[in-house]
Order: sequence, then C-alpha cells, then structure tokens
Amino acid sequence: MPSARRVRRALAAAAAPAPFADARVIGLPRALMAYRLGAKWRAFFEELGREVRVSEPSDRGVFERGQALSVDECCLASKLFLGHVDALAGEVDAVFVPSLSGSDALHTYCTKFQALPDLVRSAFALAGREVRVLDALLAEGGAEKDERASYVELAARLGATRREGERAWRAACRAQRDRDASLARAQAELVAASSRLPRAERPLAILVAAHPYVAHDPFVAGPVTDALRAAGATVLFADEFDHARATRRSHDFSATLPWIVNRELVGAVLELHDAVDGIVLVSAFPCGPDSMTDDAIALCVKGRPVLTLTVDAQSGTAGVETRVESFVDILTYQRRGGYLNG
Repeated sequence: MPSARRVRRALAAAAAPAPFADARVIGLPRALMAYRLGAKWRAFFEELGREVRVSEPSDRGVFERGQALSVDECCLASKLFLGHVDALAGEVDAVFVPSLSGSDALHTYCTKFQALPDLVRSAFALAGREVRVLDALLAEGGAEKDERASYVELAARLGATRREGERAWRAACRAQRDRDASLARAQAELVAASSRLPRAERPLAILVAAHPYVAHDPFVAGPVTDALRAAGATVLFADEFDHARATRRSHDFSATLPWIVNRELVGAVLELHDAVDGIVLVSAFPCGPDSMTDDAIALCVKGRPVLTLTVDAQSGTAGVETRVESFVDILTYQRRGGYLNG
C-alpha cells in the first residue's frame, strides 16, 4: 500500500492547476541557453503536442527592442534575450523563460539564468507591457531524478500527466544527446582531416572560446567568425567539444571554478590546445564570469597565441575585424618562421 505521504502528494498534484493547458504555441527566444539546450526544449514541447516557434536570429532591431526594455547594467546577451521575448510576445500563446539551477558549487549557472523569469516579468511590467511567461525551475545538469522531476512538473503546468511528462523528458534528452554528439563528432572529424594534411598545406585552425549564445549569435560574434573565415582560417568552437570530457579536463585548470559553461569552455581549450594555431576568447560586455575566466586563460594557457575580444552593441565591427585580421596575419607569419616560438 502507498504511504500516506505519497497519497497526499498524488492528490495535491491531481488538484494542482494547469495554468498553461491552453497554450498551444510556445515561443522559444533564440538567445542565451537556447543555443545550448534549444534542441532539448523544442523536443520536449513537441512531444507534448505543442507547436514551438523560435524567434528570428538576432540583429540590431532585436537588440534595440531589448535595450528599450532593459536596465543599463544588464549584459548584452540579456538585452538580446529581452528583445527576442518582445518579438515573440504577440505571436505565441506563451514564451518559455526557464530558470536554471546547478547541481553543486562547481556546477552552477550565472545568476542571470537563475533570475531570468523575474527579469522578464519586471522589465515588461515597468514598460507597461504584458507578456505571458511560461517559467520553470529546471535542474539542468543535476541528478537524473531531479532533472526528470523538474521537467515532469513543467509538463504538468501544460496539463500533461506524469507519464506524458516523463515520456517528453526522455524524448528531450535523446534529442539533446543526438545534437551534442553530432557536433562533437563533426568537430573531431574536422580536426582529424586537418591533421592528415602536410603542415604547409593546412589552413590555420583557430578555436573560438565563448558562451554558445555569444559564439553562434550573428549579432554578437558573427563579425568575428566571418572575419576568421574570410581570412581562410578553419574555425572550431569550444562549446561544441564533448561536454563531459571538457568538464573532466577543466579540473586540471581550476578546482574551484563555479560556472559549468565556463568550466566546459576551459576544458575544451585544454583538450584542443595542440590541434589549433590560435585561440580567440569572445565575451559579451559586461559578463562577470567571462571577465574572470578569460583573464585566467590568457595568463595560464601557454604555447598558443590568444586574442581576447569583448563585444558590445555600441561600437561598430570595424575594430573587431581589424584585430582579427591582424591576429591571423601574425599567426601566418609565425607559422612561416617569422617569430620565435616559445
């Protein structure tokens, strides 16, 4: 027989309202951790029979919409997120804005990820605007039972049963694993193919180390990656390296680094160090975790030239492009023996 506590919990769950049961179209802002976990979230909602509408890629218009809603102290990435929410607000039944919780002191998320639903609600309220926010506290990267429970609770808010929620969570995890494995495999194949070429024939391989919502957002780091490719370089992304391997390797760099995404980036830098000619660190102003981690990488990772770039929305791209072109020229000259290595 089930315990009295389990009976009470089951009755409470059955009686709990499903405030988003009517939400058939879910908006997914193309910003922040959607660049890392978007495949998982999309598969979850689609398994529950929802249509997922992803906002268009970032541009200056999206940024200006977000900046109008934001306070000055928010980072560029957070302002972009608000702009994407604004773009979706009138087009969907609810906008998905999760709060992410880490598993322990060494696997945490930046506070902006934890406070995101409150940030969105307050920003729109201060502007006299309304947006229907589907929030959820997701135990990403924690114990499996905790993560599953957080997704099952989210499914319940959409009117799904526990069994339906667990099925959607499993589908979401499969989609995310497949996406991550595909990116890591493609990166490994690219590195292997380059290594088989004579050194003189290899294009420069440059590792871009940045949060995924920086590295792959066309408005933030697009000018950087475009300039690298225009110069003939092969671009690798640290966030596409195998996450588990990167996390393990990161402990060689720091035993106390708290932010899981930065920890993965550091680990990828160490793993790919010998396979690249240079490293470009890109940060969105004024990211606190990056301000510490990027300086530590530049100081402690030896043997490869490092270019550190901080991107903000006020400056143009000409300065960034010039610095990238100069960096590539230096690497090319160094490969030809123009500079002493060491």
